[in-house]
Amino acid sequence: MVRNILVVGAGKSTSYLLDYFLGKLTEEKLHLTIADLHPENLPDRITENPSCSIITLDIFNNNERRNVIEKADIVVSMLPARFHLKVAEDCLTFGVHLVTASYISPELMALDKKVKEKGLVFMNEIGLDPGIDHMSAMQILDRIRAQGGKILLFESFCGGLVAPESDNNLWNYKFTWNPRNVVIAGQGGAAQFIQEGTYKYIPYHKLFRRTEFFEIEGYGKFEGYANRDSLNYREAYGLQDALTLYRGTMRRVGFSKAWNMFVQLGMTDDSYIIENSEGMSYREFTNLFLPYSPTDSVELKLRHYLKIDQDDIMWGKLLELHLFDAQKTVSLKRGTPAQILQEILEESWTLGDDDKDMIVMYHKFGYEIHGKKQQLDAKMVVIGENRNYTAMAKTVGLPVAIATLLILNGKITKPGVQIPIDSEVYEPILEELKSFNITFNEYSVPYLGYNPNTVAG
Repeated sequence: MVRNILVVGAGKSTSYLLDYFLGKLTEEKLHLTIADLHPENLPDRITENPSCSIITLDIFNNNERRNVIEKADIVVSMLPARFHLKVAEDCLTFGVHLVTASYISPELMALDKKVKEKGLVFMNEIGLDPGIDHMSAMQILDRIRAQGGKILLFESFCGGLVAPESDNNLWNYKFTWNPRNVVIAGQGGAAQFIQEGTYKYIPYHKLFRRTEFFEIEGYGKFEGYANRDSLNYREAYGLQDALTLYRGTMRRVGFSKAWNMFVQLGMTDDSYIIENSEGMSYREFTNLFLPYSPTDSVELKLRHYLKIDQDDIMWGKLLELHLFDAQKTVSLKRGTPAQILQEILEESWTLGDDDKDMIVMYHKFGYEIHGKKQQLDAKMVVIGENRNYTAMAKTVGLPVAIATLLILNGKITKPGVQIPIDSEVYEPILEELKSFNITFNEYSVPYLGYNPNTVAG
């Protein structure tokens, strides 16, 4: 009997996901249905495959959406997170399993009881971050506990970066995922975590000056800044008694200090509209955030405001983005500062056709076993192939695809709205990911506790 997998949303991030399913069509007796608003962008290898059906779908057309979901055995939603709920409600109505890579919203979690009653698996947060971070962390945490260890410290960092061979700008950074998420990162409340048994909070205006540094063998030094809520998974991970719990985002050293210039200027603000933004030059946009002066240039005012010298690398980073260019103009009609900054950055930070991206993930486990404190570091690096087959698409799409087949084949059976923290989920997925060179190297190191090597805020 042929099983029908429905993939809703088929942007560039789905390259590995779709290829994985294509490679399993015959062996697993699958039919692949792909529903997207612009399916004309799909490659020939998919559109010409007789075991694939391509559908133009507006997710807000209730009848069309329900009709296509009703015919599926399992749905993979690769839509933006805010659209998952419509898909989830239809899956519940028609008794169809669901897989997403997104965080679980409160509205989605509210369906948990009904999902369990129907015996359905709604697997979420099964991409990279969230996803591989959950599975790899839980695998090691469960192993340490099984040996009699008590967890004292857990730190976890992940970054979507540019590979060394394509790292050719002063920021050591290019967009590999949703640029908007980069621009507004850290907003919406203070970052919170636990350090040596004490709750700590970092307000947004200080976030990018409180960084932790670490080394990734073969790739040099990196820095990390705190995620908004490091405590969100304390209960799920069983870390209620851990003295230190910290989750963060990884960048190359120097990025956070430079990004802080935008924060201090106010360019990352997404709370108000600049009415006359269309046609505004980059230079005029920059000048919006600086004091008036009848004599000083925009460049001079900015250097004074941020207290940076002309020979400072920070100045070079700003020049590289053409922020003082009077010829380049904004296309947004009524953009927020954050939206306009995003447009400016995308011009400089978009991956070229042959550029390669890089995913780096780093976990630190501090624990006590048989009266002795120990530390284990686990590190993963994945390099992309090109602009279409990115490391980001690989590490997000493959866990989603593998989980989908495991659910379809009855290997993952626990019902409910969930994340991948159970061994029946993480063990087979992590094992299969090894065949795609997605794996962690582990290092036993002296226990140091929380890293004191931070920049004062």
